[in-house]
Amino acid sequence: MADTLPDILAERLSVIFCGINPGATAAAAGHSFVSPSNRFWRALHLAGFTPLQLRPQDDATLVEYGYGLTAAVGRPTRSAADLSRGELVAAGAALEAKISRYAPRFVAFLGKPAYGAIAGKAVIPWGPQPDRFGGASVWVLPNPSGLNRAFTLEALVEAYRALRLAVG
Repeated sequence: MADTLPDILAERLSVIFCGINPGATAAAAGHSFVSPSNRFWRALHLAGFTPLQLRPQDDATLVEYGYGLTAAVGRPTRSAADLSRGELVAAGAALEAKISRYAPRFVAFLGKPAYGAIAGKAVIPWGPQPDRFGGASVWVLPNPSGLNRAFTLEALVEAYRALRLAVG
């Protein structure tokens, strides 16, 4: 298994999507959101971020559309539940420095756990947040993992589309 996944970043992107951490399958494949059950690429396309549905092996092309990918914690795991809250908190400073360095308009956390731990907040609403992170506006989106059964594909698309409309 790879040590981690490389970030897909460029300066001044519209949005950097921030996952909790790479899945073991994605790290082994060397591409983000590679599991067939993960709905990230489909939700991104259906929400209007990309004109076609990208494949995981095309993840590096995301910057051509003005978007990037990173993770709060670089260590791959079989499940994000394998990360401790302390590990998420400890990752906050480096992640904030990275966001400051690349200066996107928005950073979109995929799921509440990472942002909640890093921001030190127990209750996080979905959508736009009142605080900035590394100079970027913060948005919290549902995690697209197939394990997240609380959100149908349609609900994911609706949440992602709200961010797409805010981006303009």
